[in-house]
Amino acid sequence: MPSLKEFRNRIASVKSTRKITRAMQMVAASKLKRAQDAAQSARPYAEKMAKVIGGLAGSVAGNPGAPRLLSGSGSDNVQLVIVATAERGLCGGFNTNIVRRARTLIDSLVKENKEVKILCVGRKGRDQLKRLYSKRIIDTIELAGIKRIGFTNAEGIGGRVLELFEGGEFDVATIVYAKFKSVISQEPTAQRLIPAPVDESENLAVGGEATYEYEPDENEILAELLPRNVSVQILRALLENAASEQGARMSAMDSATRNAGDVIDRLTLQYNRTRQAMITKELIEIISGAEAL
Repeated sequence: MPSLKEFRNRIASVKSTRKITRAMQMVAASKLKRAQDAAQSARPYAEKMAKVIGGLAGSVAGNPGAPRLLSGSGSDNVQLVIVATAERGLCGGFNTNIVRRARTLIDSLVKENKEVKILCVGRKGRDQLKRLYSKRIIDTIELAGIKRIGFTNAEGIGGRVLELFEGGEFDVATIVYAKFKSVISQEPTAQRLIPAPVDESENLAVGGEATYEYEPDENEILAELLPRNVSVQILRALLENAASEQGARMSAMDSATRNAGDVIDRLTLQYNRTRQAMITKELIEIISGAEAL
């Protein structure tokens, strides 16, 4: 049985841990509101960008002169999977859920005899994926030290993806991230970036409510919009990830704080019982000694 000093040391250690987890919970809560607002603000812009591209794509899709970012390379044999995770842990199953979704996608592509390349955005994703797919990871982009994600960060990642595409390194690019729903719910999502997905229901140029005439022509506009759309969709994924990470960390640290409280209560009870048993034993020894005299 542990001594009273060991019990006191363990209780003090758990109390220190509880202070840390409570502080981390409060920090995550303070960051969550700002991250959530940023993610929600980026959604309408990204969705409107997709709608505009959908409207423009109706008249150029299938044409020989259509931009490659829209029509693709004509093949889907080489797939690039962009896995966006956090730089730090202690956020529950946030990173693990994204990696699990990425692994499901990668394994399904491998079963279809596709060549898969992985671009990791965030250290935690790389650390987990390299155990099984170290030979498939072509690069890692770390965002450590960046306090606030902005378009500049997404543009750098988008430029790297476009550079790989122009170099013929892949045919289809898909980004995997966590879509923020609530503090306790983050949905791992896989979204195709290249070629740009076109939703026919959003195509207003054909059978829609209105028909637009563009100046300059659609090809020139798409040549400007499509590269920017890659960065915009990456920015949206990063902002969704930032909000999801803080929500997951807040929830995880709240659970850790409550668990630490339960451990302290249990250790305190054991400490009191042990102390009482030792006092009783000493009294019995004193009484027995007195009677012997």
